[in-house]
Amino acid sequence: MSTSAETTSGAAEAPISAVEQRLAELGLSLPEVAAPVAAYVPAVITGSHVYTSGQLPFINGKLEATGKVSTGTEGTSDEPTVSPEAAKAYAAVCAVNALAAVKSVIGDLDRITRIVKVVGFVSSDPSFTGQPGVINGASELLGQVFGEAGQHARSAVGVSVLPLDSPVEVELIAEFS
Repeated sequence: MSTSAETTSGAAEAPISAVEQRLAELGLSLPEVAAPVAAYVPAVITGSHVYTSGQLPFINGKLEATGKVSTGTEGTSDEPTVSPEAAKAYAAVCAVNALAAVKSVIGDLDRITRIVKVVGFVSSDPSFTGQPGVINGASELLGQVFGEAGQHARSAVGVSVLPLDSPVEVELIAEFS
């Protein structure tokens, strides 16, 4: 992703936001917003809050892993499994994708004053109970990027399956000014 955007006149370039600079320091950049896979939009503004739709861990437009999250020692599933450590990393990818959705509707991530809530879904082997640890991937990333303003309320829910057989999905609510 380009670190600056040319204005419509072509005469000047906009500086990178502080939030995007912190992401870059972590080796991350905002992707293009993923196209919805059904009848919804990636993010909606109401009042001073942005609500994102659930974001999957797309990297360069591709879902990098599918299957249930499992330690590999529980259950008897013949389905593909994803380790909790990999799923945690994918939860962070979901959070970055959610930030891209937020930017698509507010224009500048520096307008975010607080991450209010994160909801994470983990496609789990029936015996897997480590959903909070998986969703920590998103929470920890948001804390690194936003500091105290990234501390949020959260739910981490185990489910039997997610869209496209994704191992994890994250949505968030952000307050902005």
